[in-house]
Amino acid sequence: MNMHTDIIVAGAGAAGLASALAIGQSGRSVRVIGKPDVGGASRTVALFDGSIRFLEALGVWERLAPRSAPLRAMRIVDVTNSLFRAPPTVFRAHEIGLDAFGWNIENSLLVAAMADLLTERGQVAITQTLGKTYDFQPDRVSVETDSGSFTAQLAVAADGRLSVARRDAGILTQNWDYPQVALTAILAHTRPHGEISTEFHTRQGPCTFVPLPGIADAPHRSSLVWMMSRSEARRRQALKPDAFAKETSEISHNLLGGLTLLTPVGAVPMEGVSARALTAQRLALVGEAAHVFPPIGAQGLNLGLRDAAHLAQAICGADDPGGAGPLDAYSRLRGADVASRSFGVDTLNRALLSPFAPVDALRGLGLYALREFGPLRRFAMREGVMPQRGAPLVMRQGEAENA
Repeated sequence: MNMHTDIIVAGAGAAGLASALAIGQSGRSVRVIGKPDVGGASRTVALFDGSIRFLEALGVWERLAPRSAPLRAMRIVDVTNSLFRAPPTVFRAHEIGLDAFGWNIENSLLVAAMADLLTERGQVAITQTLGKTYDFQPDRVSVETDSGSFTAQLAVAADGRLSVARRDAGILTQNWDYPQVALTAILAHTRPHGEISTEFHTRQGPCTFVPLPGIADAPHRSSLVWMMSRSEARRRQALKPDAFAKETSEISHNLLGGLTLLTPVGAVPMEGVSARALTAQRLALVGEAAHVFPPIGAQGLNLGLRDAAHLAQAICGADDPGGAGPLDAYSRLRGADVASRSFGVDTLNRALLSPFAPVDALRGLGLYALREFGPLRRFAMREGVMPQRGAPLVMRQGEAENA
């Protein structure tokens, strides 16, 4: 049996489901190939202001807001013991006219809310099997799954860093590894987080505590993303919960008081992936099929959601959404944002790992400048939340409403 749809979305994580919701709003038929991926219980995502605007436009944010915690400030603390370390630096959302930089939410809740909305609207079909092979032709794309075969005018590859759709389209990638693993967990703590996300810069990478809303048995909660060497990750993952919590409290200088693990400790090896192109014949890449880098500054999923928003914008109104014109437009819209975020995160991570004094001095000077010079700090905050030039229309403050 061969079924036709306008758009196939490969992958049912947050970037793929957001793409399906956004494209489905235009009235096109969409089929998601994949089982909704809620991720591990220890994973959360910090969504910046532009991403929240996008989710509001998709109609999903109202379901998520009560279960999210605002990030009204971000604190960076250098604990590298470098001679050139800068004093703690705090960035506050009100300095750039925002109530909060964004909101932190458990990944499972985000994906489940998107999947539920797709099902309720009935405008997007979800085939809960993976695509096995993709065949890209000048006028169509076909995919074979255990549930049958499907054809469409366009495939959206949102099937992750090992994307089958990307592979079958012949798009090459640049891949590299970091000598790090990120441990993730959700913690209860005895002191309130004050809606401040705190990032401790260590010699093995950042250790970040991001606010979460309280629950009945744990009124104060935060998520943890702790990057460290592979050997330390293996050792710490083997610790008993109390011992892990004790070491986590030590690295944070007891910032949040007594800590208790609420979830198992997850582990994510750090690597980088950069697709050589964002499009191919009848294919567009979004999310981790296009770019993968360490979880520094909460850039990953926010970048993937901008991919989804820009793709929907590029194909809106096109007679042939998989034609060369819309795909070229998507590549132009996304190129600079993807390249700059990937380069920036990679550079910062390597600077933390570098043992060389000149690199330490430059990093310390940069943090000091951000702390002391208001215009530079505000520029960095605005760019960190969302690029100020070329952002998707739906994410721009004021413009979407007036369009």
